[in-house]
Amino acid sequence: MLRRHEDDILHYFRMPIDNGTVEGLNNKAKLVIHKAYGFRTATNYIRNLYHCMADLPLPQTVHTFV
Repeated sequence: MLRRHEDDILHYFRMPIDNGTVEGLNNKAKLVIHKAYGFRTATNYIRNLYHCMADLPLPQTVHTFV
C-alpha cells in the first residue's frame, strides 16, 4: 500500500498542507459570506473576502456609532 501511495506521501513533505488548513480557510470564507449578507454586488463580496482572508485592518469610516 505504501508503494502505491508513495508519490502522494512524498508530495505532502514537499508541500505540507493538510486538510485541516483547507477546512479552516473554508470556514473563514463561510463566515465572511455570512457577514457580507446584503452586499449589492459580487465585486464588493470578493473585496471583503480578500480583505478578511489577508487579515487587513478595517478602514476608518466617516460615521461613528456611539
